[in-house]
Amino acid sequence: MAEAADLAAGKAKAEICAGCHGENGISTTENIPSLAGQLDQFIQWQLVYFRAGSRKNEAMQPIVEQLNNEDIRNLGAYFASLTPPKAPPDGDADLSKKGAQAAVGRRCASCHTDSFAGTKAVARLTGQREEYLTKALRDYKSGARFGGAGGAMTDVAYPLNDEEITALAHYLAHL
Repeated sequence: MAEAADLAAGKAKAEICAGCHGENGISTTENIPSLAGQLDQFIQWQLVYFRAGSRKNEAMQPIVEQLNNEDIRNLGAYFASLTPPKAPPDGDADLSKKGAQAAVGRRCASCHTDSFAGTKAVARLTGQREEYLTKALRDYKSGARFGGAGGAMTDVAYPLNDEEITALAHYLAHL
């Protein structure tokens, strides 16, 4: 039987994360995602991918190498328990409209849900940093980033052009 996660242990272990991912999991650093309110299973899977080396990041590698399965469970539960970041005001409604059209065209809601809040091991996208979403989509498109579900994100991102990526990231960040 799986053990329940320990939020206090997750919070203690997450202190090292704050340097990049921000206080209370809300990033203020370019190209670093906010983790607050991200789904428990999603956090756990990403940490496992980093630890296994199938997802690569020079800053993350030495940290995840020190994590055991219990730490990963606790971190997932801790970040999921935090209030997600509030989306900034949308200063470009036309770009958001194009992004919404791209989201419908690429069927983003079929995995990320109609509210783009994610589910289970699928990421929450609403309110995420815009430039991080742009980077993630470009990384999926180029194959530099591996996604779960048999590479579904690579299949979704590959046909997107730069304008669509920019619009989609803008739309999701401002929801």
